[in-house]
Amino acid sequence: MSSELRSRNAILKKYAMAAGDLRIPGEGVLIGDKLYSGVTLTLDNCRVPAERLQSSPSADHGLTSIAEEQLRMRGCELIQAAGILLKLPQVAMATGQILFQRFFYCKSFVRHCAEMVAMACVHLSSKIEEEPRRIRDVINVFHHLKKGRGGRTRPPLPLDAAYVNTKAQVIKTERRVLKELGFCVHVKHPHKVIVMYLQVLECEKNTPLVQMAWNYMNDSLRTDVFLRYSAETVACACIYLSARALQIPLPEQPAWFLLFGSAEEDLKEICRRILRLYALPSVSLAALLLQVDKCRQAMDAVAAKAKAAGTVLLSIGTPTLDSPANFSPASKAVSPAVPNPGHESPVSKVALKNACRKLANGDG
Repeated sequence: MSSELRSRNAILKKYAMAAGDLRIPGEGVLIGDKLYSGVTLTLDNCRVPAERLQSSPSADHGLTSIAEEQLRMRGCELIQAAGILLKLPQVAMATGQILFQRFFYCKSFVRHCAEMVAMACVHLSSKIEEEPRRIRDVINVFHHLKKGRGGRTRPPLPLDAAYVNTKAQVIKTERRVLKELGFCVHVKHPHKVIVMYLQVLECEKNTPLVQMAWNYMNDSLRTDVFLRYSAETVACACIYLSARALQIPLPEQPAWFLLFGSAEEDLKEICRRILRLYALPSVSLAALLLQVDKCRQAMDAVAAKAKAAGTVLLSIGTPTLDSPANFSPASKAVSPAVPNPGHESPVSKVALKNACRKLANGDG
């Protein structure tokens, strides 16, 4: 056997032994003597845990639940309008709205600009759904939506320092969204599901029912139902609500939604959340951002007050280091009679180093 073949067999044996050491003891991966945490990406991760839904970061920062709900709705409407102007498919616009909803269950409206996050979600969702748009186009569209009210068109933003700063902020916000979501940006949409369910129910030719269910599904993107329930349950709720509104009978014995694995209590809760959208008062995004600014100023004032109080307590509790003018530290009366054999003088260390350096250079 040649030496090359022997070395190759030794390498293969080494990798086989390394592969044998790889074990999964419960959580994480054990490689050798080091435990590495595992990463699990499933569709169940797309739904927000119940404890986080009960108290959002914005509520912890003093924002009212109604203001937060309206901010979510206005932000999703902004994403939808921008997607239409950018000629994005509905799937991309839906992805952007769901990412927007997910992010603000991780972070607060008080600490993150809703408009900037909406721009980042549009740019990110266009890449996720393989319909990429230039970041300059995204910024210009949002600028048009913000300033071009009343049918007036405005020219694109000039390539000045303000534009460069805005572009940098959008890129930074997009990275923040990815980081907070753990790069789990997959979204399962009910578009195909709702069509399939209507075909099973033999209602695909009922145009009013199909159109109303589709409209309710698009409106539900402005709520957080996709963070609470699966796409199949949301699709059943949209059909359920449309059939009730149009008074179209559906199979009841057994109930049709049981065939698709949904509970009637969940369908009613989703319907209530969708119908609540139409009962909310219409408040502009600018007015909502003013409320956010007030909460931010209140938080900053509380933080500054706490910092000042901490500084005062620190200054009171710490003894002063200023010596009086007539104070002089007294020297010791006598030196210790027995020297400490374990103590080495720093001067002897320096002298030893200098002597070694001279011997090494040949000066000695």
